[in-house]
Amino acid sequence: MLKQSLQQKLLQKLSPQQIQLMKLLQVPTVELEQRIKEEIEENPALEEGKEETESDEYGEDDFQEDVSDAQKEFDINDYLDDDTPSYKLSSRNKGADDEEKAIPMASGTSFQEQLYAQLGLRHLTEEEEIIARHLIGNLDDSGYLRRDLENIVDDIAFSLNITTSEEALEELLHMLHEFDPPGVGARSLQECLQIQINRRDDSAASVVHAKVILENHFEEFTKKHYDKILKRMSITDEELKDAIEEILKLNPKPGNSAKEAAKSVQHVIPDFILSEHDGELELSLNARNAPDLRVSRTYAEMLRAYSEDKSKSDKQQKEALMFVKQKIDSAKWFIDAIKQRQQTLLLTMNAIMEYQKEYFLEGDETLLKPMILKDIAEIVGLDISTISRVANSKYVQTSHGTFLLKSFFSESLSTDSGEEVSTREVKKILEDSIGNEDKRKPLTDEKLATLLKEKGYNIARRTVAKYREQLNIPVARLRKEL
Repeated sequence: MLKQSLQQKLLQKLSPQQIQLMKLLQVPTVELEQRIKEEIEENPALEEGKEETESDEYGEDDFQEDVSDAQKEFDINDYLDDDTPSYKLSSRNKGADDEEKAIPMASGTSFQEQLYAQLGLRHLTEEEEIIARHLIGNLDDSGYLRRDLENIVDDIAFSLNITTSEEALEELLHMLHEFDPPGVGARSLQECLQIQINRRDDSAASVVHAKVILENHFEEFTKKHYDKILKRMSITDEELKDAIEEILKLNPKPGNSAKEAAKSVQHVIPDFILSEHDGELELSLNARNAPDLRVSRTYAEMLRAYSEDKSKSDKQQKEALMFVKQKIDSAKWFIDAIKQRQQTLLLTMNAIMEYQKEYFLEGDETLLKPMILKDIAEIVGLDISTISRVANSKYVQTSHGTFLLKSFFSESLSTDSGEEVSTREVKKILEDSIGNEDKRKPLTDEKLATLLKEKGYNIARRTVAKYREQLNIPVARLRKEL
């Protein structure tokens, strides 16, 4: 049964301009440049350059008069006697104030491409080469073959219509083990290291012992049960140490070495520049975050012309006006969004700078105050989600290094004296303690907790373990050295 009723609802909807601003806030400097280029390509009413004032807008007659006046006053010597700075004529023709906008890129080839090139140097049948290329295509980014040969046999039969066997694949895989970088095509870490150590013809005792360890005592080696290896191999501590040094020279991820060389170099471009002068901090926004954009004068004049033209039908006139107006409005919205982005960035970073002033002046991590998103949101009067968008992807360049804004945020922790300190401070002390420990007898989590308690930080062992894992530091047993 249908029933009519009155309901009152309170809804909050974001306008297209607000959504556009939120999206622009998230992107870092490099992506912002690309985003602006895309917008200029899509919207012909938007162009680069400073905004024109009302005095710049003049009619066609004024323009013709200016041209004729300019022709009368034209002098070729004005163009020959230019004041070009001397540094512009040298090979390194950049001044101190010139902004470098190019992004350096590294060229190279992936390790798969290197393997394909080496494959061409082998005498293989057409079928063997196809299968070998299929094997190379199955290697992961680290250079390992993670799939069973049985499954690859089935794949080759279905996708390439070639019947082969596991034995044939095994032979081709052993051929790949002879390629560079050494260790590619391995099916486990143990096999990867063995391939590399077996390619060494060195008969030194350290290499011989390393081969034995990898072949017969790999599990004990990974767990650092050195006492068991010493007992079973009947070697001295010094001989074991030399053998382990040989193993540590090997590459556990051979594919990554080639991949890193081929990968584009991604330089971090700071969004903010923070400098210190006579004990005072000065904050500035990277010039790339403040591009000169304006509404195209051509489109503005086109809008005026369409609105004054009465010769066309009402439908044609309306469609033309709507199209031009839409493009101009879109350009204005984008320019306003960029300006609001600049204001929001500066407002947020200025609040962070004042909150962590002692740290930015000294550069000592122990001076970082506990600070969460809510603290900055309350100071600047913005939503927490807005602060999060700014902090998650923006970098600041300081005299102590370039840092992600997110790294300045941390939870608080109470000391025995009741003082609120940052968890970053505790992690720094924990990291320093582990760095200064005796590697022959590394500190356990329980001993680290006791050490922190002695310094006034009342932290449980499980909390120490959590902080240690966040710092990517292994347990004491795995930090042990001979």
